[in-house]
Amino acid sequence: MGLIKIFSGEEILAVSLKERLEEADINVVVRDNNQANVLPSITTAKAVEVFIQEFDYGKAHPVLEAFRMSLG
Repeated sequence: MGLIKIFSGEEILAVSLKERLEEADINVVVRDNNQANVLPSITTAKAVEVFIQEFDYGKAHPVLEAFRMSLG
């Protein structure tokens, strides 16, 4: 089993989701591609990705659904 991506988007939303998942005792890996920009003149923000272990998906599903409902 490995990591699965559960979110890709703005950093502020990724941090919020990460905090919710950690409150549910789920280990989270966040990959911030914005720091990979080499040229400072290019200001395109890249998505921040949130990953969890596959075996945690069942426990994370209710947290993910609540997060999605809070967005819309």
